[in-house]
Order: sequence, then structure tokens, then C-alpha cells
Amino acid sequence: MMKILLLGCGGQVGWELQRSLSPLGEVIACDFDSATDRRADFSRPALVADLVGRVRADFIVNAAAYTAVDKAESEPDVARLVNASTVGVIAQCARKFGSTVVHYSTDYVFDGGGSAPRDETAPTGPLSVYGATKLEGEELIRSSGCRHVILRTSWVYASRGDNFMKTMLRLAGEREQLSVIDDQIGAPTGADLLADVTAHVVRQLGRGEGEEGTFHCVAGGETSWFGFARYVIEWARADGQSIKVAADRIRPIPTSDYPTPAMRPLNSRLSTEKLRGSYSLILPQWQLGVERALREIHGR
Repeated sequence: MMKILLLGCGGQVGWELQRSLSPLGEVIACDFDSATDRRADFSRPALVADLVGRVRADFIVNAAAYTAVDKAESEPDVARLVNASTVGVIAQCARKFGSTVVHYSTDYVFDGGGSAPRDETAPTGPLSVYGATKLEGEELIRSSGCRHVILRTSWVYASRGDNFMKTMLRLAGEREQLSVIDDQIGAPTGADLLADVTAHVVRQLGRGEGEEGTFHCVAGGETSWFGFARYVIEWARADGQSIKVAADRIRPIPTSDYPTPAMRPLNSRLSTEKLRGSYSLILPQWQLGVERALREIHGR
């Protein structure tokens, strides 16, 4: 039976992975606050290395990350420890024990220039500490020589946890006017979609049929944060939810009107052609996943 070590099981993606991976074998789900024998505290690389060595899993699926994009600008050492150094330790252990690593990265490894979707061979150029540390984590995995799949994604949301979708729902019920950025373009991607793709990848690799390497994994289509927010709010309004903001009071603004400590890429479009071809996948349009999550939130 396949043994899978899941790190970061308490996050949005990690929670969904517990569901999607469970039919494939034994899943050892760990997080920073798990019981002592399963603690995966990424601020303590030696502790994580010990865990990996004791479990000796066929697959190590790493959903743990430092994702506080703005806070990372003032905590670069912590972000690098979690997103890069400890990831490198995991990769070295995986090489030693013959495990395959599945790891998640981000559109923030790119500089966001232009308007074309980036493929996996496009030059990187992160604009933030978060993006730079995630890129370093990727590079440490690749240089370790371990078997691996890196899935770069964007704009992750879920029905549980804190995310943009749920923030917009809350604010729409509290405020009469909202201003949302309209010049950053990407694809809202559900944690459930990432988890289901991961299970498919692990299943294929376990059969010796899958391809290793770096892949882009996002939902189909594209929108702006403004378009994302408007879709969420109007769906909730049509569903009879308590929405205070009027449709014509959701105002699009440029990134320059909403300065943040960390720079965001304007173009977060990612080409998924390689993933779809290598794993025979169809990635649904982003609206389908968002509606599913909204129905789950409201018990529909």
C-alpha cells in the first residue's frame, strides 16, 4: 500500500488533500501543531527531517508555506526558512530515502510583465520576498536530485480558511461601497481543484506513468480581482444572501491606488498546456469552482 506524508494538512490546500489522497493509500497528515510524533514545524528543519526519516513515505506532499505576502517583507528570514531552507531539507531527505516530493509554488515567481500566459520555461523574476523565497524552494528541490513534481498555482481560495473570496463576502455585507483592483489578471483556483489534480498526479506517478518536473496548475479562464469580487458578490446577492453594497458601488481601481509593502505581479496568467497534455486533464473554468465553494459556504 502506498504511504503518503502530507505536510501542512491544516491549510486550505492541505485540508482538501486529506480528502483527495485518502483513497490512494495510508496518509500521514502532519502540521506545525500536530502531536509530537507528527509535528511538522517548518521553523525547525531538523524536526521535519526527523519526521521524514521516520515515516519513509513513498510520496511527500508539501502544502506547508509562509504565505503572508506583505508580512514577509519585514520577516524575510522567517519566510526563507519556511519556503526555502526547510523545503531543501525535505528534498535532500527524499533523495536519500527514495521518496517523491509534490510541492506547490506560485505565480509570484514571475515579474508580471506583459499580457501573455507564462509557461514553465519562462524567465522568473520575483518582485517580493515571498516570491523570491518560493522560487528558492523550487530551485532547492530541483538541485537535490529527488523525484519531484512542482505545481505552480495562483489566487487560491476555499470554502474554509481566510482568503480573498470570503473577505469580499464579508465586506459586501458590511459596506455600501467597495474598491477592488482591476489591473492584476489571473485565474482564481480552488484548493479542491489543486487537491484533486495532486491525487491524479500521485496516482499516475505511483503507477510509473506520470511525468516529473514543474507544471502550472490553475483553473481555466482569467479575470481581475475586481471581476472575481463582482462575481462572488453578485452570486451571493442572487442567492438571497445579505449584501449591503449595491452592484454599481463596486469600483475598479488600479494597483497604484492601493499600495502594499510587497509588489504584486500584474500578469499572473499561467499556461497549463504542459500539465493538461502530460496528465490528460481538463481544467474547469474558474467560475465553476467559485460557485461550488460558495454553495458549500452557504450549505446549498
